[in-house]
This record gives sequence, C-alpha cells and structure tokens, in this order.
Amino acid sequence: MVLGNIIGKVRTTDFTFKVEDRGNTRKFDFVQVMHSSYGYVLCQIIEIEREKDVTKAWCNVVGYKDKENVLRQPRTPFDPGSEVMIAEDKFIEQIIKLNSKDTAFIGTLEGKDDIHVKIDLKKMLTKHVSILAKTGAGKSYVAGVLVEEIIDKKVPLLIIDPHGEYSQLKELNDNKGDIIKLEKLKLKPHSYKRVIQEYGDIDIGSDVKPLLLNEEMTPRELLAILPAKLTSSQQAALYSVMKDMKTFTLTQIVAELETFDGNNMYHIMSMIDYIKSLNIFSINYTPYTELIQPGKCSIINLKGIDPEIQEIIVYKLLKDLFEMRKTNKISPFFCVVEEAHNFVPEKGTGEKKSSAIIRTLASEGRKFGLGLCVITQRPARIEKNVLSQCNTQVILKVTNPNDLKAISTSVEGITSQAEKEIPNLPIGTAIVTGIGDMPFVVKIRPRKSKHGGDSVDILQDLEVDMIESVKKYQHNEILPVIDSKYSIKEIKLMQEEDKEIQTYLIPTLMCTIKGNPSFKILIDMIKGHIIADIAKKEIVPIKDATRLEDYQTYEKMDFKKIQYDKKLGSKMKIEAIKKKLALFADIEDSEECFVVYHYAK
Repeated sequence: MVLGNIIGKVRTTDFTFKVEDRGNTRKFDFVQVMHSSYGYVLCQIIEIEREKDVTKAWCNVVGYKDKENVLRQPRTPFDPGSEVMIAEDKFIEQIIKLNSKDTAFIGTLEGKDDIHVKIDLKKMLTKHVSILAKTGAGKSYVAGVLVEEIIDKKVPLLIIDPHGEYSQLKELNDNKGDIIKLEKLKLKPHSYKRVIQEYGDIDIGSDVKPLLLNEEMTPRELLAILPAKLTSSQQAALYSVMKDMKTFTLTQIVAELETFDGNNMYHIMSMIDYIKSLNIFSINYTPYTELIQPGKCSIINLKGIDPEIQEIIVYKLLKDLFEMRKTNKISPFFCVVEEAHNFVPEKGTGEKKSSAIIRTLASEGRKFGLGLCVITQRPARIEKNVLSQCNTQVILKVTNPNDLKAISTSVEGITSQAEKEIPNLPIGTAIVTGIGDMPFVVKIRPRKSKHGGDSVDILQDLEVDMIESVKKYQHNEILPVIDSKYSIKEIKLMQEEDKEIQTYLIPTLMCTIKGNPSFKILIDMIKGHIIADIAKKEIVPIKDATRLEDYQTYEKMDFKKIQYDKKLGSKMKIEAIKKKLALFADIEDSEECFVVYHYAK
C-alpha cells in the first residue's frame, strides 16, 4: 500500500514524504522504499505534521541487508518522488532479525504482535545493558524478562537485589491473562526454582542461605570498607603493619595491630572491630564457585540490610569475583544491579563504597567476559560514565526533566524524536536501543515466572497492591497517629487494680496557626475542643481559649501500623472547626490524624 511520495531534500539518513493516505500513516510505523542500488530499504516514520490540506511525514532510514545478511545503511539517497509504502511484516522481520542464535526474546514490535524483538546475548555480555524507568513503570518486570532469557541460555547469573524483588522468579506465572498471551507467543509459564539460590538474611525464608564474604583482603580493600576515612598518618601506620604479612585477614590484622603502641592503632582497631561485628566476613566464606556456575542464578537478597552494609557487601563480592574472573578461576557471568543509583551515584552527590568496583566492571568487565546490567529509576543520579558504557538500553516511561536530560546526554542511539516519546510511553512498552542503528518501540512480553503479587496485563499498577495490602489490616491498620504518652505496660504498673486496658483512636485535626513563628494545636473532632494535654486527656472549648499559643502542641504525627479496640468516628466537620478557629486566628494548614488513648475498664 502506497502512503505517499518523497519530497524536498533527501539524505542517506532521513527524508520527508507527502502523505496521501492519512488513515494508514502513523508515527513510528515502518515503511519501505525502493532504492535504485540496494532494492527495498526499511525506514521508520518519526514525526507527522499536518497543515490545512497538506500532511508531511519525516522518516529515518533503518537500512537493508546485504549479501552477507548484515544490516547496512544506503550510501546514496533515495530518488525524489520515490513511492513510500507500508512495510510488509516479513520484510520488517528480515531486516531486524539477528543472525546470532544466542538471543533474548524480550517482546514484540509495537503494533506488530507477530514480529519478535530479540537482543543479542553475546553483545549484552560484552557491552552491558541499562534499564531505565520511573517508579512503577516496570523496570523490574523487564529485568525479570531479561533474567528468564539469560537463565534459559545457561549463562551464569548474579543478581544484586536490594529489596527482595527477584524471589518470585522461583514461582510460575499463574495469571490467566498472561498465560493466554504466552500461548500466542508459543511460550509457557515456568518456575526457575531449580536453578535459583538466594543468599542473604536467613530469616527472609527457609531456602535462603547465609552469605559470608572472604575475610582476606588487601590494604586497599580494607581502606575501602572502613566506616570512616583514615588520616595520612593512620594509613601509614596500617601499611607499616601489613607490609610484611603474607595474608591479610581481619583477625590477623587486629592481632598485629595489638603489638604496636599509639592512638592511631587503637582508632584503626576499633573500626576493624566494627567491620568484624557485622558478621559478613569469614575465613569459611561462601565459595564463589558456588555463586557463579553455568545454568545457575544466584540472588543476593539484601532486603532489610542497612544501606551502608549493602555497599560493603556489593564492593567486596564484586571485587573478589572480578579478580577471580581475570585469572579465569570462575566462568564468565552476567551481573544485574538493581537500584544502581544507590551503589554508583553520580559524582558530586556522594561516593559509595561500591562505586569504584562498579565503575571498573563497566569499563573493564567486557575484556574478561563479565556482563553488567544496571537498573535505575533515577538516571540523573547514576554515574554517567557507567550509563554511557551500556550499548543496549531498555527505556520505559520517564517523566522527570533531569532524568530525561541524563538519558539524552548519556545514552547512545537515542534520537531527539525518541527522546520526546519517552514521557508518553504506556506501561509495558519500552524504547530499545542496541538492536540496530535505530531505537525500536517494543511491547514487553509477559513473564513466564511470577512478578511480585498478581499481575494485570503485563504490568500491574503498584498502587493497587498497596490498597489491597492495607485492606488486610482490620483492627491492625496503618494510620496517621499521635501516640499515647504512656504505653499499656506503664499504665498497668500505675493502676492499683489489674484491669483490662483498651485502646481507643480519637479522630483529631492538627491545625497550623499563622504566627511569628507559626505553631500547631490539636482539635478533637468529636466535640470540637482543643486538646490541652494528651497525657491527662484534658480538653478546652475553643471559645474559652483566650490565647491559642498557650495550647500549642509539639507532638509528632507518624504513619504506623497500630492495633486498637475501637476507632471513634468524627462528629464535627473540618470546615465547621476551621470556621470556629477563624474567629481567633489565621489557619495555614490542617491534617487529620488519630490520638491514641489507653483506657482501663
């Protein structure tokens, strides 16, 4: 079907055509144009403009396959007046199809459900990947799809998982809608439990193994993980102790330091004792050959671990694995780093203990068969050198202006037109670069394994999960509360008789009163009186309060899960309370909450 004819100036990379068939001409559709030297060439519509009765479309040239089946761009432009036709599905697939057998099937071309989009795994392993998206746009979901493909190809996989999001890979996707979509793609739900091992806090689950890191380290490694920087004299003292030692375990270093006098030594010893107290280092550490082996996925589940300790774990683990990889002691492997902006932030926003090793992996890992995938919801906060080292990018919806700017300056292959589309991408759709010279809009396939809770259409709005989880609490809710001055235990000790204690939640309005400075007061929403003293449960009618400043409160409101026996309902409307107060003062702001009272029955 002919859509129009080429007009104006024609370049080897792009051209414009006058649209004759408006109904079938859409942005990002693929078209094909006959070239006098190369035959049909695949192109893509990147913008459409309509003015009165004239419609124009701008196209970028994707390329053609030569005799060796390699994608190339024409070296001479199309002839002006050449017909622009809707590209046939077979032709599109022929052009974007990869020659490599080792590919990762991540989804289908947007608007072309029969055309599969695949990424070259060999390229990923040597040239790295980034997955960029705003919160809730599906970055972890896409990472899960990628992980499934990597596991299926038996590539050793290590996942740094700060929030425990990847445990669900062990369960098959049982969502009916996803199952139907998978069947259309000739795929089936699958559990990866047999090839996955989680490491971390054993309290997370019965199948989680403890992760212990090698206690042996160099002076440089020790300096990198200490909780505070050493002065030059302290560094000199440490090096003088370690220079003649053959091995450097924490225990041996402390033993050696004890033989020296001086305040410098005591300061260093106290910091090393702190590192030892974390219980993450051992002589009998987790074998790294156990973590990295063909066909296995190791998840380092850092959920619940202090961020500073997470940095130490990531630094030491990746440093040791990289050194082993350089000497060929472990297999080539692929490393996925979730929330990468927390482990390698942009310079100037604070150095993390893990920053240096991730920078090294990004720049040198490809030489030694160590692939890296960085995932972040804040592209502006991750180090740009790391981001620019990634030759394949999967970009989902991003709306923050700073993040969009970071993507445009750091990501190779993003055109100005594609950049404009990033904020408008629907959930479950991504712009993928690195497949060819042009970015492709891809509809991400459903996962074979489970993603978090139940999924809806490919991706589920995370807010739905939150609402459902709150519904589970009946008399054990997450609420904005001001806690009682005394705990139930303290009240029982104060009372003479052993009486049952019940917890009541009193609906309250916290009002900010304009002043110099401004201050806050509490109004109970049952009688509409000022709460003068929470501990004594004293209230004062607003009309009797000559000076509101005398009743200002310093209580802090907090959102927390609280058990209660009875939650009282409001009898006063907020507007009625504000109207009363307005007779005495100007109200800047107000917040609803509950004051917790304990009563003895």
